[in-house]
Amino acid sequence: MKRPLRPLLSILLLVVIAITLSCRIAVRRGTIGSIQPENDVALVEKPVVPVSNTTLLKLAAIDIGEAQFQQEIEQLLEGSFGKQGRHRSFLSSGRFNHLDIRSPQSYRLWLDVRRNLHDWSRKKRFQPDIMSELVNLVKLPIDRHNGFVGSERRYSSCAVVGNSGILLKSEYGQLIDSHEVVIRLNNARTVSFEHDVGSKTSISFVNSNILLLCARREGCFCHPYGVTVPIVMYVCQGVHFWDYTVCSSSHKAPLLITDPRFDVLCTRIVKYYSLKRFAEVIKKPLEEWDTAHDGSMFHYSSGMQAVVLALGICDKVSIFGFGKSTSAKHHYHTNQKAELHLHDYEAEYDFYHDLVKRPEAIPFILDKFKIPPVFPMRWAT
Repeated sequence: MKRPLRPLLSILLLVVIAITLSCRIAVRRGTIGSIQPENDVALVEKPVVPVSNTTLLKLAAIDIGEAQFQQEIEQLLEGSFGKQGRHRSFLSSGRFNHLDIRSPQSYRLWLDVRRNLHDWSRKKRFQPDIMSELVNLVKLPIDRHNGFVGSERRYSSCAVVGNSGILLKSEYGQLIDSHEVVIRLNNARTVSFEHDVGSKTSISFVNSNILLLCARREGCFCHPYGVTVPIVMYVCQGVHFWDYTVCSSSHKAPLLITDPRFDVLCTRIVKYYSLKRFAEVIKKPLEEWDTAHDGSMFHYSSGMQAVVLALGICDKVSIFGFGKSTSAKHHYHTNQKAELHLHDYEAEYDFYHDLVKRPEAIPFILDKFKIPPVFPMRWAT
């Protein structure tokens, strides 16, 4: 009676083996539940291809938008300023719709615009020595305006006040105002925020889009900190020289334009950090950087350039309100929550970290220029 059971047991054993093999095949093919397919490429992280510092420096030195810039400048110098597309100036204001370049007054204005634009554009080149010239270019005119005898010494201490919402509830107002010079950005309001951001303003640093807004007002009023506060402005677009020329005569305080050599230096520094982050953190090939950042439009922020300016005119630099927090607004004085996708803020944060911890690593600045100590205050990333 026992012998007939052996064939039955053999059959059952074969069935078990067949089921086991089927399950293994199903697992390999990813057909059971949510088990992932056995794919080494999908599971193993791509190795980071090291990028040499020489490569980063070389790519950062390439200005993709230079040809377009030169073409636009040539058009402006020839008087083709009526159709600038994305470029806007005071000409787009309703008060100037009927500007007649043939009238004597308008023609004199145009000659001033053309001269200013020409002088500015011909200096646009890379010259790292520009850092050593900032005292003469910026500090001395401001000192003369304030009635001081021009001195080549730098300010003893400067506070560069960013506009980040992380300043709220910081109670840094008194500390900010204790600096010899306080630099504020893009006309950010201080009224009602004095306890956190202070009330003192020595230099108003703006981009030319801010002056564009001011040019629409009677008298080009652009002085939320008072008419005696000097303004330092970097030019975003050549067509904004209309705004500068129209408004400069109405300003009692100096309205200074950043030297284009200084602009080029700042552009290279930020692009270097953006490329470095793109390769080492985002882990994408550098060939894709232009597309990801709209290379021809890539630009630094006002805050970044104000910090670099402070490096050239101050013996000690404190940085307030640079960075972000998930619980903070983008700007302390507005309801804007998200960052604008106009700049690579993360790359700029990397630059600030190097300023504080590894100033010798900052590219494009000559070794003979001594970067002053930088102190980050209320800094979140």
